[in-house]
Amino acid sequence: MGKKKKKTSSNTIAQNRRARHDYILESEYEAGLVLEGWEVKSLRAGKAQINESYVQLINGEAFLYGAVISPLLSASTHVHPEQQRSRKLLLHDYELSRLVGAVERKGYTIVPLALYWKGSRVKCKIALAKGKHLHDKRATEKERDWNREKARIAKMK
Repeated sequence: MGKKKKKTSSNTIAQNRRARHDYILESEYEAGLVLEGWEVKSLRAGKAQINESYVQLINGEAFLYGAVISPLLSASTHVHPEQQRSRKLLLHDYELSRLVGAVERKGYTIVPLALYWKGSRVKCKIALAKGKHLHDKRATEKERDWNREKARIAKMK
């Protein structure tokens, strides 16, 4: 019998925590990613970062820009890895048409929230978002602090 792989507690590869702070998130979508072999190996090692990344719609297709997948040192010699290339996102036609309509007509933007494993495939959670103004960020921060204080008071009782 072969050895069984250990299941990790989380399937998350990388998260964009800044997105929830900078944007008001409307609806979320799950998109597949078109990757090269060396990128999958690097993702298995957890060498990904999507903090400064964004999604752009070009000719009815979605692309992920600015995501950094660092190549492993043991990468093949005939492969020349480009760690910040654009990567195509795989979405259904109806999802793409909704995104195109929202971005072009209503002024929304699309931000990546997380990269994670779903089975043996890499998925990217993206969200339709509107940018927050400074006063919105302050209100969110104030509410978060108040909730933390309420929890602390409730814990003391």
